[in-house]
Amino acid sequence: MTSDPSSQSKANQFNFRAEIKQLLDILVHSLYKERDIFLRELISNASDALTQLQFEMLTNKEVLDPEAELAIHVDVVGEGDGKRLVIKDSGIGMTREEMITHLGTIAQSGAREFLKRVSSGEASPGEIIGRFGVGFYSLFMVAESVRVVSRSARPEAEAAAWISSGDETFRMEAADKQERGTELHLKLREDAAEYADTWKLKQIIKRHSDFIGFPIYVAGEQANQQQSLWRKRPGEVAQSDYTKFYQQLTLDFEEPLLTIHLVSDAPVDVRGLLFIPNKREKGFLTARAEPGLKLYSHHVLIQEYCQDLLPKWLNFIDGVVDSEDLPLNVSRETVQNNRLMRQLSKTLRHRVLRDLARLAEEDTDKYNHFWRQFGRTLKEGLVTDPEASNDVLPLFRFYSSRSNGGLRSLDQVINDTAEGQTEIYFVYGDDLDSVAHSPHLDPFKARNLEVLYWIDPIDPFLTPVLRDYKDKKFRNVDDPLMELPPLAETAAKDPAKPVLPEVELNRFVGRCVTTLGDRVTEVRVSKVLKDSPVRLVSPDNLPNRELQRVYRYMDQEYKLPKKIFEVNRDHPFIVQLAKLVTNRPDAPFINLAIEQLFASALVQEGLHPNPVEMLPRIQAIMELAAAG
Repeated sequence: MTSDPSSQSKANQFNFRAEIKQLLDILVHSLYKERDIFLRELISNASDALTQLQFEMLTNKEVLDPEAELAIHVDVVGEGDGKRLVIKDSGIGMTREEMITHLGTIAQSGAREFLKRVSSGEASPGEIIGRFGVGFYSLFMVAESVRVVSRSARPEAEAAAWISSGDETFRMEAADKQERGTELHLKLREDAAEYADTWKLKQIIKRHSDFIGFPIYVAGEQANQQQSLWRKRPGEVAQSDYTKFYQQLTLDFEEPLLTIHLVSDAPVDVRGLLFIPNKREKGFLTARAEPGLKLYSHHVLIQEYCQDLLPKWLNFIDGVVDSEDLPLNVSRETVQNNRLMRQLSKTLRHRVLRDLARLAEEDTDKYNHFWRQFGRTLKEGLVTDPEASNDVLPLFRFYSSRSNGGLRSLDQVINDTAEGQTEIYFVYGDDLDSVAHSPHLDPFKARNLEVLYWIDPIDPFLTPVLRDYKDKKFRNVDDPLMELPPLAETAAKDPAKPVLPEVELNRFVGRCVTTLGDRVTEVRVSKVLKDSPVRLVSPDNLPNRELQRVYRYMDQEYKLPKKIFEVNRDHPFIVQLAKLVTNRPDAPFINLAIEQLFASALVQEGLHPNPVEMLPRIQAIMELAAAG
């Protein structure tokens, strides 16, 4: 019995998923200016196929055409309307079923959500590149149709063809292909005729794919450098080559902030290039979807995103590492447990920290830029890996009461400590402006003692692990048990300055107690305030005081910590307010002023749950002032 040809044709026709149609529409209509990258994506896929074959042949010699050159060919064939762009590789190839699976579906994780974000304007269409496995589909930016012919490296496999015009369907058919690998036949769109120019193709390859580890031939001539840059000696590589390689690796078109070229034979063989980006935030066209380094062994890529070579707090580093000491037939589990891997990781970590320390010493401005971009990541490393403190603390930088808007290292702070000073002082705040006016600084300014400004949201997490540095302990300036050296004797008190009698002072303190109630644990006269009217001090028994600040930053349930309310009896405003309590105890201004002093102190501490609540009170105070 013969089968119905129309029914056979339908059996070979498949529908794309709805998400693919939407993504293809974005590629074709929204990314016109970036469409050179289609060739980079297709060459990258071809390189991956060659790498997979190379890896397969380490343990399996029974492959089709074992002696065939591992290479990529880009050619323009045909004439006129029949002209085609052909990209061909001799890689691992695909079976019919694999083509349906890999070319007929897009990784669905997050695709629908991404499309919603594009529709609402929350995401750029450019972010699609490198996501959801759509690199292959970028060809539809320049092609009106494509025929993909592939034959698997399995000797018994048969060739098949996958055909699509980028609409709702694709179809499969038998194909005649004797050698293994995959070839893409692109019928170019009328407005993409430039991609049939071999000079244009060579320029794109030179720009985007120069360091692909396999030869790329255009019209029979090799168009890429191919030699692994990291296997050259540092003296043989120009800075422009480093930059070009970094940009091709990451698609970050800025220069890297720091380049580290490793060439070492002991204690472990390692060749590598590591790059610290100029900015923490990745660009939307980034080619690296995950953190991790490319790991090679004997020139063979064995892991695309190896996250075991550097600690997580250095995961902003991009690059490649190649070691001939590692076995080629290594699995991920073996990589993680391999003794040589641990030694390799130790070597890389030491080199990165050494070069960062050198950068800090030789180029302060450049290092400070690095710290502003990546300092929080190093702090996260200290929080999650306290044993790293000896490595990372010398790299820490802080604003301080002496830094004049710049950054200070802990070594600089220690070198400038007063004789006999055994502690490094710090103060919490939300930002530089507020913390610079913290009332806690009064006694330290009077004694010319430096105080570090801890204004990063992660800083409260440091307190439990950051105990000391070079035998000097860290001390929060709001500690109620703080003991500071006595001030030098000063001139006699100015007789014109008002003196607040004890009885009036006590009335004022009592009024603060009744006004603030159980929001504070105590109201007392300060022994250290000089220029500020009030401050909040943590009671000695206040549990988890840093965690309350953390809860506020993380938008979790936040409970305002109860603190000691200290008043400066010599401050002119406190003197006048105390007299008002004595002379006009029913004046509405008194309670408003006390409430505002408390609220302002919370703001300065970075603890106020909702500063907007102060506005009606401030307006009421102004109305009373205007009324005289």
